[in-house]
Formats: sequence, structure tokens, C-alpha cells
Amino acid sequence: MARIAVVGSINMDLVTTTARRPEPGETVLGTGFETVPGGKGSNQAIAARRAGAEVEFVGAVGDDLFAGELRRALGDAGVGTKRLREVPGPSGVAAIVVDSAGENSIIVVGGANAALTELSRDDLAAVAEADVLLCQLEIPAPTVLAAARHARAAGTTVLLNPSPAQHLPPEYWAEIDIAVVNEGEYAELNSALAPVPHVVVTRGAAGAVYRGPEGEVTHPGVPVHAIDTTGAGDTFTGALAAHWHEGPATALAWACTAGALATTKLGASSSIPDRAEIAAALPPRS
Repeated sequence: MARIAVVGSINMDLVTTTARRPEPGETVLGTGFETVPGGKGSNQAIAARRAGAEVEFVGAVGDDLFAGELRRALGDAGVGTKRLREVPGPSGVAAIVVDSAGENSIIVVGGANAALTELSRDDLAAVAEADVLLCQLEIPAPTVLAAARHARAAGTTVLLNPSPAQHLPPEYWAEIDIAVVNEGEYAELNSALAPVPHVVVTRGAAGAVYRGPEGEVTHPGVPVHAIDTTGAGDTFTGALAAHWHEGPATALAWACTAGALATTKLGASSSIPDRAEIAAALPPRS
């Protein structure tokens, strides 16, 4: 079983469903609303745990009404929460609009995630003890760099999902072993990714492509009836991290299958499949 440390964000997702997303200045009627624990870090942590890994989460919630529910969501999924701190102020939130085609628009307000500006000795110990460090960019970038450098020094593999996409200084990319990006992020960050030995590009319903020392591996999409793509990329990334030790081809198969299954349910963390569901849907080996 892989051991994964996630240093990342945790948000409460405020999910509204509607026939179509509004144009600028337009008001439309919604068809439903619910709150779902999310955040890229939390989603990926839960996805990695459900895909079979042992996971410890390093992050921050506020002292508001959402904090307890967010902590419980991680704990109920079997993710370690000893390194989840509470800080004054609101927890992170994401306002999400999902249309009838399953496409979404998202606004993230960092809240407590922005307070994750330094890592304690115990936080760093969790990173050093892991097989894989999994990070995103919904927390302060210097914290990601500090975690990555400590991981590298300890022999821990560093996987970065650089989302929301932003241009980082070269010293960041020098500390990354694996980058997981979608096609838009790949187009924007292409040259910056040159120092990263392993790059995985997700292509939505078309699957994903791995490029690295082992050459190129392409995995096709897994046919499903998608109703909500929210969290599918996070589910992909968590499953990839959980099975990375089995090699890129196997990890890609688990990730593509998990990500596809996540689109068949509403919400982010609430849509993440477990190991048995993923295994049952895995395409047969060629």
C-alpha cells in the first residue's frame, strides 16, 4: 500500500445545478443546490485513499460552521487528519455551477487555505515518511516549494497538479518528479514543464497521455454517462498517485477509470469511487 502525504486545500463546495450556465449579467433559475466537502487537496486525498493508499492530509480549516464537516469528510474517508490545523476566520469555499451537460464553472475563495504559509516539524515528518507527496496550487506557492524540497531531500516522490495554472519560477519545477495537467494547462505551461521527468496530460473523455523516460503511454477514455465533471480531475490525480508505484501504464489505467466513474455522480468528494468500483470497471489488459 502506497503512503501519500497531501499538502493542499480543503473547501466547502456550494454546488448549484441549472439547465445552462448564465451569460454575463444574466440571471437563470437553478434546479438544485447542495453543499459538498471539496477542495483540490481534500478531493485528491480522498481519491487516493479510496483507490487503496494510506493518506495523511496537511492543511487548514477556519473556525466557522463548515470546519467540522470538512474535517469529518476526511476522517470518514479514512484520511489522516492529525496535521489538519484550525485557524481564525472562514474555511475555503468554492461556488460551483453545473449545467445539464455536466460542465461546470467554479470560483474558489481560499479562506483558511491562504493561512497555510509554513509547515511544522510534524508536517514535514509526514512528508518525509510518505512514498509520494501530492500538492496543488490552491495554497500559497512557497508552501508547496518548501514541502517539495523537503520531500526530495527525504527521497519522497513529488507529484504536482499545478492547478489553478500559474507561472512558477524555474526552481519550483526543478523539485517536481511528476506533473499532472489538463490539455489547457499543458498548452500554457509546456516549456516550463521541460525539467519535469514525468508528465501526465489529461484529455477529458478522451483519456490521458503519459510522457517520460519510459516513453509515451496513451490510455483511452472509459465510456460512461457523465452528469457532472466536478472533481473528475482530482479523482484521476489521487488514483494515479495511489498506483504510481505500479508503473505509469497501470497507474494511468486506474486514474482514467476512477476519473470517468467520478463523472457519473453529482459533486466532488461525493462522486469519488472506491477501489472495488474502480477495479471492476478497469479495461481488460491487452
